[in-house]
Amino acid sequence: MNFQFAFNLPEAVPSALAVVWFLLVAVLWIGYLVLEGFDYGVAMLIPFLGKTEKEKRVLINTIGPVWDGNEVWLLTAGGAMFLAFPAWYATLFSGLYLPLFLVLVGLIIRGVAFEYRAKNPDSRWRATFTWMATIGSFIVPLVFGVGFANFIIGLPVVTDPNNPALYVVASDAANVGVTPYFWELFSPFGLLGGIAVVVLCLFHGSLYLTLKTKGEVKQRAAAFAKIIGLVAIVGGAVFLVCQNLFWPPVFLSGLNWLLVVVAAVALVVAWLSIGKGVAFVCSAVTWLAVALGIFIRMLPTLGFVDAGTRTAFDSAGQLLGLNVFTAASQDSTLTIALVAACIMVPIVLAYTIWAYWVFRRPVGVENIPDEVASAA
Repeated sequence: MNFQFAFNLPEAVPSALAVVWFLLVAVLWIGYLVLEGFDYGVAMLIPFLGKTEKEKRVLINTIGPVWDGNEVWLLTAGGAMFLAFPAWYATLFSGLYLPLFLVLVGLIIRGVAFEYRAKNPDSRWRATFTWMATIGSFIVPLVFGVGFANFIIGLPVVTDPNNPALYVVASDAANVGVTPYFWELFSPFGLLGGIAVVVLCLFHGSLYLTLKTKGEVKQRAAAFAKIIGLVAIVGGAVFLVCQNLFWPPVFLSGLNWLLVVVAAVALVVAWLSIGKGVAFVCSAVTWLAVALGIFIRMLPTLGFVDAGTRTAFDSAGQLLGLNVFTAASQDSTLTIALVAACIMVPIVLAYTIWAYWVFRRPVGVENIPDEVASAA
């Protein structure tokens, strides 16, 4: 494909390596959402589906061997953004400092909770860390959902008046460097995105529990999945239709609508197949379709728009400001990094597959010893 023609860029020959690395970043983020999505859901459900201490430990043990490995995908995705698109990374992490700080707080809270919950047999100690895991696992998908919804709307950027080579996120050109871009994120559509991601995590997690638990815990997980699945179907449909109607994609719009249909069908099939492996697979397909649609929207523009015009294109149809090509590192850097990625990404995939295979069997209260043992 001739990207110069497709995107109408002023550059002579945009680098194909930038597109390859954008796709690789998208793969890493999608892997993170699919894998970490269910363990966020499981952690949020611990105090509600676990009626006894043993049942809570069953729930924790279903994700104990894999939750920290799942977070590797987030670290890798962030590192890939920093390496391949330093201008994208710098603009996002400076402009969205407060939301990303909340993500960090959530990750720390849930990590500490998993590691320290079993260190003391006192019921108040364990209850405290149980709620820490639940709250931390709620904060992260909520903030990410709000963030991805704002990528669909478009984060407004302008050049820094003190350094025209740098871009900053601002509500408009008048308050650059004065007001943090934080409360603007929580528009009705932004909040809808956050709630949709939380609900999808709950559904994804409950489906995982129907496969990884036995007895009463499994029955409760299946009953909850039937309820939250309906909420996910309705909420997901509203979110996906709104994004395409009110913020129509400027690139591959037909494919975006196809992905909406795929996500909706997969979600319905998952709800109809609760308790079976196909339900969890279809839930993962929903994550894949939704995330892929968002990244396809971001491919030309990285989710940024001009703060003054609220559009990514000028009157001549050319991309404005920061985009996938102007934000990329030099080709030499991308080439060396691509060689390293071709070596390391298969290793990460192999480790992930091996870990899930080793811990593939379901867990029940009969598998939990009476004495308090490390559950994480």
